[in-house]
Amino acid sequence: MAESSDRELVNQTLQGDLEAYGDLVREYQSSVFSVCFRILGNRRDAEDLSQDTFLRAYHHLDSFDMERPFGPWVRTIAANLCYNHLNQSRPPSMPLLDEHDTPKGGGGKTPEAWLIKNERQERIYQALWKLPPHHRVAIELRHFQDLTYREMADELEIPLNTVRSHLYRARNKLAELLRKYEGT
Repeated sequence: MAESSDRELVNQTLQGDLEAYGDLVREYQSSVFSVCFRILGNRRDAEDLSQDTFLRAYHHLDSFDMERPFGPWVRTIAANLCYNHLNQSRPPSMPLLDEHDTPKGGGGKTPEAWLIKNERQERIYQALWKLPPHHRVAIELRHFQDLTYREMADELEIPLNTVRSHLYRARNKLAELLRKYEGT
């Protein structure tokens, strides 16, 4: 969806049009769920926190900066809610891929190519799940949501140098874990 269309839907929502907000939810529900699932690794918690994300976004819509795109804003809310959830609960179990996580129709790839890609993704997930939650969230925001260091610091309400430190340590640990999985 185009940013101008998102802004129009936000404006309509702020004027009381709930259908407009429903359009925003439908447009971004998949990407918000993906963020939650990558951080939490639990489908039920990811679904719950996806819903919470859209409720939180709705209640704070008046603080949305119309100069920025809606997608990254709502996905960052999701990442923050997941981060807070992890800090308040027990350590999560590692996510398991199921039939909902496989590509439909194979995407034109051979079964072998899909299997290799799936195995590589599984190793990455396993390594990510060995990182502390604050490192996982840093990786999510920077590499999956493309936030700048400054945006991450603002969203997580931590100093910029702390963001840099989290990312540096997370990347090093992730690389170390991946080398172990690959046996090198």
